[in-house]
Amino acid sequence: MIVNIFLQQYIISITKWFVFQVFAKQRATTAKIESVDDIGGWDSLTAEDQDHILSFLPDSNSGARERKQPIKPATTSPSTSKPASSSVGTKIDKDNSLREFRRLCADISNVPGYIDKTNVVKKFITLGSDGVSYNGDLLLLIKLLLPGVVKRIYNLQSKQIVKLFSRLLGADHDEMLESLELGDVAETVRIFFESSQRLSPSNKSCLTIHDVDRFLEHLSKLTREEDQMSHFASIIPKCTGNDLKIIIRLIKHDLRINAGAKHILDAVHPDAYEAFQTSRDINSIIKKIAGNSSSPSKTGTNTIDIGLSLLTPVLPMLAQACKSVEEAMKKCPNGMYSEIKYDGERVQVHKSGKNFKFFSRSLKPVLPHKVKTLEEFIPKAFRHGNDLILDSEILLIDTNSGKPLPFGSLGIHKKNEFKDANVCLFVFDCMFYNGESLLHKPMKERRKIMHANMTEIPNRIVFSEMEEIQKELEKMITKVIRLGLEGLVLKDINGIYEPGKRHWLKVKKDYLFGGSMADSADLVVLGAWYGTGQKGGMMSVFLMGCYDESRNIWCTVTKVHTGHDDETLEKLQTELDMVKISKDSLKVPPWLKCNKTMVPDFVAKDPKEQPVWEIAGAELTKNVVHTADGISVRFPRVTRIRSDKDWKSATSLQELKVLVFYSKNT
Repeated sequence: MIVNIFLQQYIISITKWFVFQVFAKQRATTAKIESVDDIGGWDSLTAEDQDHILSFLPDSNSGARERKQPIKPATTSPSTSKPASSSVGTKIDKDNSLREFRRLCADISNVPGYIDKTNVVKKFITLGSDGVSYNGDLLLLIKLLLPGVVKRIYNLQSKQIVKLFSRLLGADHDEMLESLELGDVAETVRIFFESSQRLSPSNKSCLTIHDVDRFLEHLSKLTREEDQMSHFASIIPKCTGNDLKIIIRLIKHDLRINAGAKHILDAVHPDAYEAFQTSRDINSIIKKIAGNSSSPSKTGTNTIDIGLSLLTPVLPMLAQACKSVEEAMKKCPNGMYSEIKYDGERVQVHKSGKNFKFFSRSLKPVLPHKVKTLEEFIPKAFRHGNDLILDSEILLIDTNSGKPLPFGSLGIHKKNEFKDANVCLFVFDCMFYNGESLLHKPMKERRKIMHANMTEIPNRIVFSEMEEIQKELEKMITKVIRLGLEGLVLKDINGIYEPGKRHWLKVKKDYLFGGSMADSADLVVLGAWYGTGQKGGMMSVFLMGCYDESRNIWCTVTKVHTGHDDETLEKLQTELDMVKISKDSLKVPPWLKCNKTMVPDFVAKDPKEQPVWEIAGAELTKNVVHTADGISVRFPRVTRIRSDKDWKSATSLQELKVLVFYSKNT
């Protein structure tokens, strides 16, 4: 009996040893057991078995059995085995660990809906990593979860990252570039890191989010390749493969979790996202929330009010497509302002005393050459406006005719072509004036404030053309289309300014009557590019073109990436007969006339066997990068697959020229 028990224990011991020996010889790309956190059912094991398993893991896991036990609140009892500071310190370290941040990102990614993603974040910042309470750095956590919103600039594109790591890891550069075609540079770096003969991943994730934040902050200040390499070399030995993967994703401003500011901030506080839309100030929002509550788990009970901040951009109010007069009248029953939609660039103007800042629609600083003259004229137009935030559009105006010049003429080289022209600011809204936020005032009142305090300066600072209408909308739309203007923006006279919301309406000819008024052409699929993000590794951007009969050659017209659903895209991967050329201009076939900037990842094996798609857009326009006599489509989208047509019945170059003529003269 004793012999049998001894033999049984010996067999169990040998089995455990053999299993861990097998794990020790696993390939670099195989997932590893790095700590007891990776072992399911750990708490149900006996103390003896836990100790035996710990002997096979890194020394850093010693004491893991104690750390896995729930952390109890500190008491004043003398029988407490550990000081409160020791327990809390361990807990804070875990909540701030990069490992927990990675797990949180994975959990967010693995749930599909907005509410589910928000709940995952809310659970973590409420209960923490141990399911009891969160004691981590909430501000830093939120900032890292929103790398595309709270941006640092790293001057590192995907191919540059591949170049750096091919040198650091001693990996084949071409092999890494081939892997990159799958669309995820972070995954490429992980794979080659875990199989590198030069550098080995850490056995355990030991970095904190503070370590990563400091690393990224310093990286953002480096521009020389050698300095960047040296900096990466300082953190690589501390990284597991997945640690390095998440760091690269932070650098690329995309964690691949399909969650934006609303998903994350709604988890922190019901008012946080709205406050962010107004102020764009994550630091103030989180600090105010934390100041209103003793812990993040109780942040949802108090309202917060974060106002406008001068010289800090505000999310612009946007417009949604309006497809009929009836729809407009229904959404604005009290009347509306009809405003000309100019073909310029949206600019948010901030003036604080003598200081100016100009932000684009995407909240980036506007290039100085476009707005430098405005600083002279804005104080003259607003003589009593010491502090203000304006919503506006800039265009280049012909000073002889007073007419706006075409879209794109504000470019520094294009601008030099127009000698008798000025940059003109068309003001259409005011969000802030002399210490008072106007966001919650109705449009009618904001407009009165603008007109009472602004004096037009011809060809420099003017009001956007706007009319109050009740039932004359149809006539206004017809007039705008006939004049060749881009369209109209419709605004409820009682509407407040809501940053980031699409509560204005935009009317363009390609929105009306189901898009039947749009400029469109039946074009042939000539090539394709790999997509990015969720579409990485598949063809999702397509090069569309037409046949030039006079020269027996195919010309490019536009790139298109909208109009297909996921199911159709999946089918196209096998239905399109393509040859991979990886953007190599030397491999462009002789039948295709293609500028270097438009060389795709794939070209058609035979253009005459390719499908025909109807491509519609805002207008047929000129774009020098395309070879169909520079004809292109602005805001293109696929409206239908023309299975009833082949290349012979598709739109030819000659027919495309006729379409351009009629679209400009009707």
